[in-house]
Amino acid sequence: MLPGQRDFRRSNLALFAAGIATFVLLYSTQGLLPLLAADLSLTPGQASWTASAATLGLALGLLPASALSDRFGRTAVMTGSMAAASLIAVALPFAPDLTTLVALRAIQGAALAGLPATAMAYLAEEVHPSALASAMGLYVAGNSIGGMGGRLVAGWSAAAWGWRWGLVSSALLALAATVAFRLLIPPARHFRRSPVDARALRRTVGSHLRNPLLLRLYGLGLLFMAVFGAVYNTVGFRLIAAPFHLPQSVAASIFVVYLVGTASSAGAGRLAARLGRRGALYTAIGCTTAGLLLSLTDSLTGALLGLVLITAGFFAGHATASSAVGRTATHGRAQASALYLIAYYLGNSLGGTLGADAYHAVGWPGSAAVGLTAMALAAGVTLYATRQAIAARRSAGVGTLPA
Repeated sequence: MLPGQRDFRRSNLALFAAGIATFVLLYSTQGLLPLLAADLSLTPGQASWTASAATLGLALGLLPASALSDRFGRTAVMTGSMAAASLIAVALPFAPDLTTLVALRAIQGAALAGLPATAMAYLAEEVHPSALASAMGLYVAGNSIGGMGGRLVAGWSAAAWGWRWGLVSSALLALAATVAFRLLIPPARHFRRSPVDARALRRTVGSHLRNPLLLRLYGLGLLFMAVFGAVYNTVGFRLIAAPFHLPQSVAASIFVVYLVGTASSAGAGRLAARLGRRGALYTAIGCTTAGLLLSLTDSLTGALLGLVLITAGFFAGHATASSAVGRTATHGRAQASALYLIAYYLGNSLGGTLGADAYHAVGWPGSAAVGLTAMALAAGVTLYATRQAIAARRSAGVGTLPA
């Protein structure tokens, strides 16, 4: 598919809706954590498990889901995944306690795994390589819209009627996005069905894990998402506490910042075209780091501007790394995408848990320190890749640094 074609527009809109559903479902409790903690007498770390359990379940389900998509088709697995996760969302408001809620969230994350495991492979197979970065950017933009819209709707509903009604609103929004996806998604024209072969799956996964470039991209996905988890699992607690003391309804509105992520992810392809992949990554790392440092101020304006920079840098870095996975993998694209997302969502669970525990121990500087550590490691990975490319260029006698 090429830009301008009807199927290209439909697939972009469908994957945009899928991205909305993914983040609405996956982070349905993140904007409700302060209310959950207050209602169930939880620490921030305990409450954050309702978010981390879903991402952990999703990470564990990604490889099996990618294998099923090779057998039953990309669109069938994506549709089934969204429908199952949306139905589980309907049950969440009736959870009687934290243990039940965490267990349902883990199951929901595993059910949802078929969508992110397959979406990048679908785009890599169906979209012309010249348009892949922009298509992937729009899919990630859908993630940011879902992340913003889901949290806003859930947060406002919860502030008015309680966290259970916040979960009801998230379920309804996800169901609507699922219907839109099913109506819009074009049939896959380049998909080739293959049987589920455990040995072949192990060989494919092993070959990807021996690819140094893919390993670096997986590491970057984990580190960027660790920042996201550390920041967004605790920002609600920070805004309702001293020195800001914002009402819960106002604190929930902070997720409008996701609009910045929509723009930065959609523009990541243009940034990579201008600066090269590593140049785009350096820019994303620098932007995120600057935001973390600025967020340490006790000024509400400074804290909000820091969150804007963190969000823009995170989404730009994720869009750059994820699109590079689709271009780098010459076979087993579903598995290559699944491995990236396993690292990505493990990073969210790890960063979210560490960030919440650090916040409980020392406040916002602890959450920021988790993020800054992740960005220092990401800069090290990217610098190593740059040095390797320079060495390869000198060895080959090439005059330009590859992107």
